[in-house]
Amino acid sequence: MRALRFFAGLVLAVLAHLAAMQFFPGLARLVDVFVVVVVVFALEGESLSALFVGLLVGLVHDSLTNGPFGLYGFADTIVGYSTARLAQRLVIQRATGVLAVVGFAAVLQEAIVVALAFMLLPDPALPNPIWVAVRAGACGVLGMVVHIAGRRWRRTAEARRRNRMSRLRLS
Repeated sequence: MRALRFFAGLVLAVLAHLAAMQFFPGLARLVDVFVVVVVVFALEGESLSALFVGLLVGLVHDSLTNGPFGLYGFADTIVGYSTARLAQRLVIQRATGVLAVVGFAAVLQEAIVVALAFMLLPDPALPNPIWVAVRAGACGVLGMVVHIAGRRWRRTAEARRRNRMSRLRLS
């Protein structure tokens, strides 16, 4: 079930990214849907699976952008692993906690990409710090919305399951 949720989230992220690039080209600079997928999955706290999810999502992100291949793969791998390790140490249940973690992860991803670009590329460009802060806030809000929607969906599914089980016992 986790793998199905992950692949559904990845497909939705790819579709959202492609739609944003087609209809609103500036929106992809504003929100990074791929880092939200990595962090939401990594908040479940399994380090190894978060590492591989970060790698896979990062490579998909690399294939959809026209930068050097592997920058986002490396950055999202680190972001996924570090978020999972953080989730193992802290209990992050509130939506505001998810907002903070996703926002920090977006900043961490950008910092790793910039550091790798300075090490590997001949003439890298620095991102505008204001846009980095706006992107972190937008990603944090999107992550919080995804977290709230997922929690609400799980509650309704559990209530439906309990209702079905109680009807089975009455029969």
